[in-house]
Amino acid sequence: MKEFSTACRLCPRLASFLDEVRAEQPGYFAKPVPSFGEAGTSLLIVGLAPGMHGANRTGRPFTGDYAGDLLYSTLHKYGLATAAEPLDADKQANPKLSLKGCRITNAVRCLPPQNKPEPAEIKQCNGYLAQELAVLPQGAAVMALGTIAHEAVLRASGLKVKDFKFAHNAHHALPGGLKLYDSYHCSRYNTQTKRLTEAMFHQVFESILEHHTIRS
Repeated sequence: MKEFSTACRLCPRLASFLDEVRAEQPGYFAKPVPSFGEAGTSLLIVGLAPGMHGANRTGRPFTGDYAGDLLYSTLHKYGLATAAEPLDADKQANPKLSLKGCRITNAVRCLPPQNKPEPAEIKQCNGYLAQELAVLPQGAAVMALGTIAHEAVLRASGLKVKDFKFAHNAHHALPGGLKLYDSYHCSRYNTQTKRLTEAMFHQVFESILEHHTIRS
């Protein structure tokens, strides 16, 4: 599979939808969203897909919506980001924020209608995730935010989904000495319903840091 490009149009439905969004919101990024952070770090965080007014607007994963507020504040708390605030005063991606020893990506790089990518779109984008996993160092950690991200990581690793059950704060051995850690997605819905609390989210990071040395 070719290297990721923001010009990717491999999924016709998603490409057409982004064309419409770009016409309606000319100030939005509205393209496939690249990963954030250096490739080959000790921790790869995998989300679902860009949000309409989050990454789809700013061009940076988990930036511009509530999920990003929780994620980046947590990364900062554990020394994995230089700032807790993902946006600047103009509500754009904070240019002063950088990651330390981790990288953030999505199972699907394009904004899907109703935030629901189709199975074929997840499969099409899986090659990009496989490229991310291939450059991780021995003993690296992968954190999946939600079931779709969990399953995407398994498929990109050449594993059968049925053999690895998703559960919050569960962890699974992957090929190449990698370890997969699961978390409920840090979405507004999950946090408002208390399915995921801040303490629960922090618990997953503490599990990762207990077993892995994250080098910046």
